[in-house]
Amino acid sequence: MSKIIKFGEDVEGYNIPVLNEREVRAAAGMLFLLMIIALFLILSKGNFLLIKYSITLFLTDFIIRVFVSPRFSPTLILGRLIVSNQTPEYVGARQKKFSWIIGLVLATTMFVLMVVLNTYSIITGIICLICLIFLFFESVFGICLGCKVYSLIYKEKAQYCPGEVCDMKSRQEIQKTSGTQLFIVLGFVAYIFLMSYFLNSNFSSKPHDLFDTEMLAK
Repeated sequence: MSKIIKFGEDVEGYNIPVLNEREVRAAAGMLFLLMIIALFLILSKGNFLLIKYSITLFLTDFIIRVFVSPRFSPTLILGRLIVSNQTPEYVGARQKKFSWIIGLVLATTMFVLMVVLNTYSIITGIICLICLIFLFFESVFGICLGCKVYSLIYKEKAQYCPGEVCDMKSRQEIQKTSGTQLFIVLGFVAYIFLMSYFLNSNFSSKPHDLFDTEMLAK
């Protein structure tokens, strides 16, 4: 039974249970895509059907992750299949469990409010936004925001963090950002503001059909 209900896996060379960060990121990416499509349907058509399915699947998946084992999580299994040809990147399981407990609490709240009570409010909107931010940072940047909270709450140092951020003392040369690069970023932000100021009216006009013969005649 202990082999089934276990959080994390034993890997030679690691003194604590670990997870494959590449699988976790792949699973987060799939959940993010599902949630963002569901949100788009709400905003564009007022259709809440997909979000209710998404919340139910999200909650079920996280219940399995936290209370049974990540090895039996459907999204993590799919993630394992997707990144099976990539070299594993091992991360400590303990901080991931803490992060997923946060996700479980958020998913449970959403399930009660939107699926059981069939309601929506600013509360569900904020929770949905928080979930999307967590999933986005995990899948795109490899940053586990829940793990950051773990480090703040618990005095013990987290082990085997993604990208070795727990252990990194100094940045390598390729990681350093020069003043010129920062100036380019600021210039790009200014470019965006100028573009929105001078070109907003042009960008706001509705596109016409490229092959519309009436428009071509004009």
